[in-house]
Amino acid sequence: MKPFILIVEDEPPQAELLSYNLEREGYRTRVASDGDEALALTSEDPPDLIVLDWMMPEISGIEVCRQLRRRADAKNLPIIMLTARGEESDRVRGLDSGADDYMVKPYSPGEMVARIRALLRRTRPGFSDETLEYGGIVMDLAAHKVTFNGKAVRLGPTEYRLLLTLIERPGRVFSREQLLDLAWGREIYVEQRTVDVHIRRLRKALSDAGSEDLIRTVRGAGYSLDTDNC
Repeated sequence: MKPFILIVEDEPPQAELLSYNLEREGYRTRVASDGDEALALTSEDPPDLIVLDWMMPEISGIEVCRQLRRRADAKNLPIIMLTARGEESDRVRGLDSGADDYMVKPYSPGEMVARIRALLRRTRPGFSDETLEYGGIVMDLAAHKVTFNGKAVRLGPTEYRLLLTLIERPGRVFSREQLLDLAWGREIYVEQRTVDVHIRRLRKALSDAGSEDLIRTVRGAGYSLDTDNC
């Protein structure tokens, strides 16, 4: 069954755009235009994940999140907070209210999809594809193993998460900040240059298994997994 995403957004154009992009990626969606409707729908038709706007009339996204976390049926429900407030104190407040992730408007639909996939992968592993393949690399998500042309690739946990992030959207360039958010998580502080260290380790592990260098470095932008790099 396709994962079901509840979009809680009081601006119809933004809700429609997000719904369109998610359904194009294979998700089922439903839109709630305010906090009361979101709380009711979560009880009537429990979603697999909520994208929750902070700034709404009557009940704010922060209060909706807090109320959901007090309910037994929703205390573990994945929630991505969506807002125009980008200050660190606002991010901390959003996460402290119980949100699992935080995105600032305007946002890239592609990054939203990547964050939803990453969050569902952590909290609803049954929705993950069993394997991902690209350029001879095969990731068996159920067995947590990686091979290149049938030969085992030995990766540490961080290198595994980095490869998973890159292989989900081959050809896309991820900035170091995006890789930190997607592979480490927003709640963990890691310096951006740490990404370079783990990318080098990932490259070496793939090379040791016989792979050509599939990881493209884009000066001033970040990294991508791309067969055109060979």
